[in-house]
Amino acid sequence: MSIEIIEQNKKSWNTVAHHFNGKDALPSYGPFAQREEELGLFGELSNKKVLDIGCGSGHSLAYMAEKGASELWGVDLSEAQINTARETLKEVKNNLFCAPMESDIGLPKKYFDVVYSIYAIGWTTDLAATFQLIHSYLKPGGSFIFSWDHPLYAHLKSQNGEIHLDGSYQNEGVTQYENFKGEEAPVVIPKRKMATYINELIKAGFTIESVIESDVSSGFDGVDEEISDRYYSLYKARRFPTTMIIKSIKG
Repeated sequence: MSIEIIEQNKKSWNTVAHHFNGKDALPSYGPFAQREEELGLFGELSNKKVLDIGCGSGHSLAYMAEKGASELWGVDLSEAQINTARETLKEVKNNLFCAPMESDIGLPKKYFDVVYSIYAIGWTTDLAATFQLIHSYLKPGGSFIFSWDHPLYAHLKSQNGEIHLDGSYQNEGVTQYENFKGEEAPVVIPKRKMATYINELIKAGFTIESVIESDVSSGFDGVDEEISDRYYSLYKARRFPTTMIIKSIKG
């Protein structure tokens, strides 16, 4: 765990949190990606105890409440995000904590039916420790579902609609951005290969049930695409998956 990176990212997320109110939240799994109503990964949620890793503005937990989850728990690095989540969830009982996902903050073990993370898990500075903690939170047979940028997607650059590989997918490390979301908010995001996520899940004791390299959501059927060099665009998403989604089970 890198305390320096965590503290820097926390400060920056407090600055940019307002850009993400309601964004990257269930039933969406990510930009242009298939949605839960298309994939059906969670199944029946009535009376389930759920934990959201990187709960952000609380909108995924609000979705869980709508589906009948009995207990809503969430962890996020940013105080600004947690404050927004409390407002989002003010009509329902919730248990929200401001803490790094890499840290054991005393959440109950062998307690949750479902742990999930929508576009947050890749921020962890210690993937092995995070997966081990998540495994410990789950009841036997419980599910862990997460989505994140497809690990190769960050290496795809587009110039006048021509997509090419930038840098080396083989080299894991970190990417630094000085102005996240156009703000004075430097962040450090780890770079990992698909195999790293899969192998760390296996090492933590999970059985992998499904690995999805997402198609474009059917909600974009019939939507004309314009050639775009933006990081996320329908043009790119129809040619390469923006998002990976992995479901695994605690044995």
